[in-house]
Amino acid sequence: MSCGCKTSGDSAHSCGTKSADGCASVDTCGNSYKLSVFDWLSNINSPAQSNTDFVEVRFKNDRKFFYKNVNKLPLHIGSVVTVESSPGHDIGVVSLSGELVKIQMKKKYVSEENPLKIYRLANQKDIEVWQEVRQKEESVKIQARKIAYALNLDMKITDVEYQGDGGKVTIYYTADTRVDFRQLIKEYASLFRTKIDMKQIGFRQEAAKVGGIGSCGRELCCSTWLTDFRSVNTNAARYQQLSINPQKLAGQCGKLKCCLNYELDSYLDALSHFPPSSTTIDTVKGKAFCIKIDVFKKRMWFAYVDHSMSWYDLDVQEVKKLIATNKKGEKAPPLEELKINDIPVKSVDLIQENNMDRFERKNRPAGKNQNKRKPNNQNKTEGKPNVNQPPRNKKPQEKAAGQNVKATPQNQGPKKFKKKPQPKRDDNA
Repeated sequence: MSCGCKTSGDSAHSCGTKSADGCASVDTCGNSYKLSVFDWLSNINSPAQSNTDFVEVRFKNDRKFFYKNVNKLPLHIGSVVTVESSPGHDIGVVSLSGELVKIQMKKKYVSEENPLKIYRLANQKDIEVWQEVRQKEESVKIQARKIAYALNLDMKITDVEYQGDGGKVTIYYTADTRVDFRQLIKEYASLFRTKIDMKQIGFRQEAAKVGGIGSCGRELCCSTWLTDFRSVNTNAARYQQLSINPQKLAGQCGKLKCCLNYELDSYLDALSHFPPSSTTIDTVKGKAFCIKIDVFKKRMWFAYVDHSMSWYDLDVQEVKKLIATNKKGEKAPPLEELKINDIPVKSVDLIQENNMDRFERKNRPAGKNQNKRKPNNQNKTEGKPNVNQPPRNKKPQEKAAGQNVKATPQNQGPKKFKKKPQPKRDDNA
């Protein structure tokens, strides 16, 4: 059994996430898993036949492990298999096979001694039991939270995972301190009628299981591609000249964002060419200390100890020269003389993004109605004869009637309109 889109073995195929527009068989698709490994060896023909019998099998969320194919079953990415578990058996989906499995086992320090085995390809009965217990997980999680709240335990139930045969249920929880859940397990065992396994996870692992959208607008890194969690401290924000604001630096897990470490090495490399931020310059007007560093513009801002309200930006090379001057026992010139007055560059808004009138028609095209509205000065001089303008040619009928009569707008009176007679009323109607 494999993905319904029939492209589970294709590494270039991506079904996306489990949504209305995504793959309909996302649970059994090998390329729709959020932490799937890209098989970059799928299009490369190996010179020798692969001797590895191990495959990577994934379960719910980010849980994966390596199993040995002792029965030489024809497995591929997306195959639903029945694997060894304690107790009973579990149902999983093959997420990786071939030579790349050895590389992943070496990366995660998984030993090939005493491996867990793959029993068989899952039959119809195994899949029905597996889907039945998977549907009960959400209701079990709600009941487990109610019981933990009733016992006043300082913990949070994050997720619930049933084993494929329903013989064991694993409850994931987060807590700041140690929790005594002996009474809790008794309540769970009597209610759920199965073996209970409590597993504590961190807040970052909780965010990876739940998933979500980060402040950048993308899916969380921990739930899509990030497999290991490195420690993040506030020094990473200080090196990148970020304000120590917990609301902006904290992620969905409540801890510092993992992306603060992404560009940290580049910032440390750039800052190695800068003098230390604790640098002081002895000038003629007094000592000056560093306030701010701009890594991109390669500038350093200094201010006097006595008058710290005025800041002076200097180039890094200029600061190094001033430090060398102080080492010789000489005082540097005042910062006012060293400051470079940058000419502000006027930005050009090519797409008129900030223009509020960009959709209005300012210049109307020339057409028929352009001369309808004339300016006021033309209307005033319209009735007066122009001396320089030659007289217009009269029509032949006007010449015959008489040339002394001139029709001007002043001589013409208002036009009289005839009133229409009202219809007579017919009393016999």
